[in-house]
Amino acid sequence: MNMNDLIGKKRDGGKLSQEEIEYFVKGYTDGSIPDYQMSALLMAIYFQKMDKEETFHLTRAMKQSGDVIDLSAINGIKVDKHSTGGVGDKTTLVVAPLAAACGVPIAKMSGRGLGFTGGTVDKMEAIPGFQTSIEADKFIRQVNSIGLSVIGQTAHIAPADKKIYALRDVTATVDNMSLISSSIMSKKLASGSDAIVLDVKCGDGAFMESFEDACTLGKMMVEIGNADHKRTIAVITDMNQPLGRAVGNSLEVMEAIDTLKGEGPQDITELSLTLAGIMIYAGGRAESKEQGYEMAEKVLKNGEALKKLAEFIEGQGGNPEIVNDYALFPQHTCIKDVICHNSGYVNQIAAKAIGLASQHSGAGRATKEDSIDLSAGVYLHKKVGDTVEKGEILATVYGTDAEKVERSAEEAEKAFSVSAVKPEQDELIKMIII
Repeated sequence: MNMNDLIGKKRDGGKLSQEEIEYFVKGYTDGSIPDYQMSALLMAIYFQKMDKEETFHLTRAMKQSGDVIDLSAINGIKVDKHSTGGVGDKTTLVVAPLAAACGVPIAKMSGRGLGFTGGTVDKMEAIPGFQTSIEADKFIRQVNSIGLSVIGQTAHIAPADKKIYALRDVTATVDNMSLISSSIMSKKLASGSDAIVLDVKCGDGAFMESFEDACTLGKMMVEIGNADHKRTIAVITDMNQPLGRAVGNSLEVMEAIDTLKGEGPQDITELSLTLAGIMIYAGGRAESKEQGYEMAEKVLKNGEALKKLAEFIEGQGGNPEIVNDYALFPQHTCIKDVICHNSGYVNQIAAKAIGLASQHSGAGRATKEDSIDLSAGVYLHKKVGDTVEKGEILATVYGTDAEKVERSAEEAEKAFSVSAVKPEQDELIKMIII
């Protein structure tokens, strides 16, 4: 077996066998296959595509290229949740305590943000003292004791995906359904949970802009998860405007806490209850996703989920008083308001533009090596469909660098569109794939 034959076979539309897929994944990961040959194969896959069986074999080979986490020491059905990325998406910080408060063990590994999408690990590090890297035995003990732990993703999870994705990124081969789904699912399947709930975003601020593409990706990932004996459910959700009002690390954690107090924006509350309800159902604690929703709503209203968040924060070295004292968060020193220039209705808030504005305020990073300003970000005072008067504040930009904050505010202003006619609202939860 050699790469030249595999490249030619896929170039001509042939189907790669399990052995051939395992060969190139192993060879590229260990360095025996050079970049130029792997690039050629990725381009052949990009144009000729992979069928379901090939995609499953690719996912499994990448999953097995590194550590596969054993969570069998944790009692109960472990449920993981993954979002394909978006702007203002702080749902993990709401959903995980909701599900854990209903008896579903959450042992989650999350990543950092890059570009205009935020990372859960960065948001958690806005909490003073919070540790995103803890020993495996402590991780397991915490889940068994309080039902919840979220840590940074280890480099030993699916190293083949990390190496192949870096090559896809510089060879214009990212946008392929099989390559995308195997990249996401190889890491999720290696993370050890028994069930997976996927939040697949679609719209301006999402990787998959069209509803149709998001559905295709969601169905493919559900099939991959189920084929690997993990109960997998996908929820297709809207990302044509930022989720909630806060975009940025400290800002988003504060909004997540507000949501667990029953004081959060309607959209983040509704999505969080829906995702938590599905997780409770997938974790065997509810007989239906509707019953799961009711259970999540109950622990939101009675304060048990907020208490669970405080326990989770304290368990990983953070100050639990932060749920009541927002002055403990990293503090901004610069503020710039975005002012509306004409009256009417907010017709559009371009999610990607707000995400980039937040990144440029200091809240995000362009490369993995960049440092971030945990106090920085954008807060939306108006959402799509709201009335607005000339001179009102549309958004406020925060940070510690006056020049960055000024530029970010200029970018945020361009994201807003105001019209004389009230727009129709996009449906937040578009489809559930079981």
